[in-house]
Amino acid sequence: MNDMAHLRIVLGQMIRFGAVGLFSTFVYAAVYWPLAQFVMAPMLAVPIAFGVAVLIGYPLHSRWSFKGHGKDERSARTKMQFVLVQSLGFLLNLGFTWYLTRHLGGPPWWPLVPAVLVTPPVTFGLNRWWVFA
Repeated sequence: MNDMAHLRIVLGQMIRFGAVGLFSTFVYAAVYWPLAQFVMAPMLAVPIAFGVAVLIGYPLHSRWSFKGHGKDERSARTKMQFVLVQSLGFLLNLGFTWYLTRHLGGPPWWPLVPAVLVTPPVTFGLNRWWVFA
């Protein structure tokens, strides 16, 4: 496969991953924000919101974002790798939340900025080159 064809494939995956990621990020924010603002401490809202986003993200990423990439069979190993990558994303978001709300005393919405700008590129790279390879 030539470089241009490979670039088109990666770009297509990035666009699909971005679309699913935007949807998952919207779901994360829609669950996190009201919980963190009105119901519980932001640190407690992160695992709930992240869990909901992961439950939505795996089927969409495995069936659409990375469809035709790597193994067609989605094994238990692939699912475990996905959980590990998502766990890293969870830890990143939890760290952002701790640092920005507890350490700096910022409002509950501050952690959404790095959750949108940092976590998705990290998880895309790991999903593409490790999980769905």
